[in-house]
Amino acid sequence: MPPVHHPPGASFVTHLSKIRVLAGAVVATLALTANPASAADITGAGASFIYPVVTKWSADYATATGNKVNYQSIGSGGGIAQIKANTVDFGSSDKPLDPAELSASGLVQFPSVIGGVVPVFNVAGVAPGALKLDGATLANIFLGKIAKWNDPAIAALNPGLTLPDQKITIVHRSDGSGTSFNFTNYLSKVSPEWKSKIGEGTTVQWPAGIGGKGNEGVAAYVKQIKGGVGYVEYAYALQNKLAYASMRNSAGKFVLPSDETFSAAASSADWSKSKDFNLVITNAPGAEAWPITATNFILMRKSPKSAASAKGAKEFFKWVYASGDAQAKALDYVPLPDALVQQIETYWSTNLKY
Repeated sequence: MPPVHHPPGASFVTHLSKIRVLAGAVVATLALTANPASAADITGAGASFIYPVVTKWSADYATATGNKVNYQSIGSGGGIAQIKANTVDFGSSDKPLDPAELSASGLVQFPSVIGGVVPVFNVAGVAPGALKLDGATLANIFLGKIAKWNDPAIAALNPGLTLPDQKITIVHRSDGSGTSFNFTNYLSKVSPEWKSKIGEGTTVQWPAGIGGKGNEGVAAYVKQIKGGVGYVEYAYALQNKLAYASMRNSAGKFVLPSDETFSAAASSADWSKSKDFNLVITNAPGAEAWPITATNFILMRKSPKSAASAKGAKEFFKWVYASGDAQAKALDYVPLPDALVQQIETYWSTNLKY
């Protein structure tokens, strides 16, 4: 695997400040508003994919109930590890665990929200959405087979767009990442070469590029590196003012990332047929579907260390489903449909005894 580099400290902090400073403010606010009995009762860790919306949900939940939720953005791999170790009340992963792994670990799993993974780039003069890519070309970029922005394969998809004779620098995740899982799962569906050589996973042997920690780290690198390309959850692209590509979907139509195209992809999912909600929705059918749409999943223990705090975590997500849609939409996530929420509540009653 290529070495992991870390961005220069001052610049890195600058790029992460919007999220990190907000997080600090939220924690401070929650500490002040939480009642003594519930202070620090609810702890979670995992996917950076949902960090922006969990931050907002947590602040509003504290205002509404006085209860504190402390969520650490450490990547899906870390979230899975912490809930298995019984060190948090809930874990979060953008990769669903299969029923056998859940059963062996004493876990349950359910969706929290839906969003999109978007290719982002730093090419002077190319605006957000102006660059068009398809799955095969995107795979060849990350395979290192397309090395410059004016490569004929990219140019053929973008007639009339001036592309520079500039080296492409690939940025990928360095940590165990559900965002990486959905990105590589998609590439495996659209590129036989990617599937055979690299495959899918929260961590893979990247053939080229540098690694950034979290969606935050990838966004910071792409913003710094001229000619850089990476992949992040859509909210990070917007917060960091990064240019993103439009993508050709499975219907052959170029679409832009938005809550509408994420919702179009999500509408094809049949959750009722998926045991423990083990479903991936990349490369979904539909003319308006964004091809790299992803679901975030919450992991909880059937027999937690503290039933009271685990119940508090469940109550938090019950509140999210009832009162968190507006916050999700404002950050371009897609709230879960009512029918899916009903399935989750039935699943809780069957599998959780707190």
